[in-house]
Amino acid sequence: MAKDLNKVRNIGIAAHIDAGKTTVTERVLFFAGRTYKIGEVHDGTAVMDYLSEEQERGITITSAATSLHWRKHTLTLIDTPGHVDFTVEVERALRVLDGAVAVFCAVGGVEAQSETVWHQADRYHVPRMCFVNKMDRAGADFETVVAEIAQRLGGNPVVIQLPMGAGDDFVGQIDIIRRRAFYYDPEEIATKLRVEDVPEEYREQVEVARHELIEKVAECDDRLMKKYVHEEDISEKDIVAALRRGTLDNRLQPVLCGSALKHVGVRPLLDAVVDYLPSPLEVRPVRGHESVSGGESMERPADPEEPFAALLFKVTADPHGDLHFIRVYSGTLKAGTRVLNSTQNKKENITRIWEMHAKERIRRDEVTAGEIVAVVGLKDSITGDTLCDTRHPIVLERLHLPEPVITMSIEPRTNAEKDRLVEAMRSLRKEDPSFGYRFDSETGQTQISGMGELHLEVIRNRLVRDMGLEVRVGRPSVAYKETIRSAAETRGSFIRQTGGRGQYGVVELRVEPFEPEEGEDPFIFEDKTKGGVIPREFIPSVEEGARDAASTGPLAGFPMLNIRVSLLDGKHHPVDSSEIAFQQAAAIAFADAAQKASPVFLEPIMRLQVMTPEEYLGPVTGDLQARRAEIKQMQQRGNQRLLLAEVPLAEMFGYSTQLRSVTQGRATSTMEPLRYAPAPQQVAEKIMRFV
Repeated sequence: MAKDLNKVRNIGIAAHIDAGKTTVTERVLFFAGRTYKIGEVHDGTAVMDYLSEEQERGITITSAATSLHWRKHTLTLIDTPGHVDFTVEVERALRVLDGAVAVFCAVGGVEAQSETVWHQADRYHVPRMCFVNKMDRAGADFETVVAEIAQRLGGNPVVIQLPMGAGDDFVGQIDIIRRRAFYYDPEEIATKLRVEDVPEEYREQVEVARHELIEKVAECDDRLMKKYVHEEDISEKDIVAALRRGTLDNRLQPVLCGSALKHVGVRPLLDAVVDYLPSPLEVRPVRGHESVSGGESMERPADPEEPFAALLFKVTADPHGDLHFIRVYSGTLKAGTRVLNSTQNKKENITRIWEMHAKERIRRDEVTAGEIVAVVGLKDSITGDTLCDTRHPIVLERLHLPEPVITMSIEPRTNAEKDRLVEAMRSLRKEDPSFGYRFDSETGQTQISGMGELHLEVIRNRLVRDMGLEVRVGRPSVAYKETIRSAAETRGSFIRQTGGRGQYGVVELRVEPFEPEEGEDPFIFEDKTKGGVIPREFIPSVEEGARDAASTGPLAGFPMLNIRVSLLDGKHHPVDSSEIAFQQAAAIAFADAAQKASPVFLEPIMRLQVMTPEEYLGPVTGDLQARRAEIKQMQQRGNQRLLLAEVPLAEMFGYSTQLRSVTQGRATSTMEPLRYAPAPQQVAEKIMRFV
């Protein structure tokens, strides 16, 4: 029997590391009756952090999905990592979710990864609400966090709960809309919730906050504005309905508060998820094209009767068959069905369907629009591919994957393990598209690349511990890129005449720099030929040849970014032309043009956030300036200073140790990739000396 899609919520919990995402999730599972014992991150017993690496480190590395029930609604919940090195896990979760809960630490406020998560949600138009966690911590400041959501994230936070106290004095919250106070019994690990009238000392504050809430919501909702202007009676139902409409339109974000560790505020949070976040029917229909190369644009509404369409957003290796996580956008899928991978134009078999609860599975015979499940049986499909009805092809928008910023050499300890290492890295690449590897034929070494030192350390541990490989690794180094600063045109020819059929391909290319929009491919190919000078079937080969050549830049062999390639002209032979000939001709032309187009090195620039006591501000800023950092902002938080800076990754190795040294261990820092920028001349010269 198909689910009532109005009563389905596909949501994610996302935030900066240590804001308490997994702790919130564990309490949600407990109060929804999905688990009967509360797992703790610090004890390594969290249900959603089931990998041994996660339990040892006390952090989330891979996103985990589960289903639960609340108020006759079915919630599919994905707990995502907070560490920047695993940001691709957040990216692919937000791509397939309908709503999100952004968790903020009441002490730390909006932190570096909070901004990344927020902008990822913006990219995919995901409605969200905010939960200010850790209100029981010393230094908790609810109002400051709300102000930062507006100022630093560009959000429109609407406070629907007020905290009663903060730090050791935090006892509960007040629901502003319904004018009710929530108290919790600490002896019963807050499993007993008492709902009472608003205490006398908070009544005036609640009325002021309620008036502000109605004003803010009315600004985003015409129906409520009409009542507000005409001074008509505004009921609780009116406010909730208008708040829901504003949230679904991404015009505002409801803000709640609590302490997940003390179990405070979790049930009102679940109520708010049901009240304000969308069902699959309330998000806009997924859009796609008829083929990878474009073609007619089309939509698929969340309807079980429509042709089947789903996005594969995650792959997990499994000895009994890889698990492929899919979000079904339209139609119905039954176990044993043959489907089309429209991205690769290959047919695949779905042998089994599983509903996931972290690492546990429940077998399903079929799945319908709006659901997130794991399937078994796919052979060639990878993250980002579209699965659809064989008779109704559609290609959905692919995932935006970040560029790796750090590399490390790796080699097996024995020659016998070379093939096993290659197979292991293929498997890891399938699971984690932000991980890359390439073999350097000149040095004989294999280079692995990722999003940070922790990312590569986790990869190494998985190779050694989970896959039983003995490997040697080098020191981490920066993953430089190359680009061009001017335009150039050149002709490439690949003409070979042997005894029988020859090879003939001639292309004329123009390469020029361009600045991609966020999420846009950093390599653009355009066909500008006219009159069929190159047959249509050879155009993809020209693009493939240019892309292959761009993977090895003219300066030091680093991959190239931010380049537009235009195919201007060419020649073909009715007998001798082939895909290989045009691929080779394009590679020759691109390499020549890139050499002439003023190539430069690009270095990864990081967004850095440092929280330091006031008395260490001088040494901290001095050290940052010596590292070529550009301090963008400085904020006062009590007797602490928050520094926001942009700094080249090459200068940041060992920074955590140095920061602890100059501040006696009292400062903290977080860092995440921001962009690639041209390297200064002295840095470029240094790179050339070491390659």
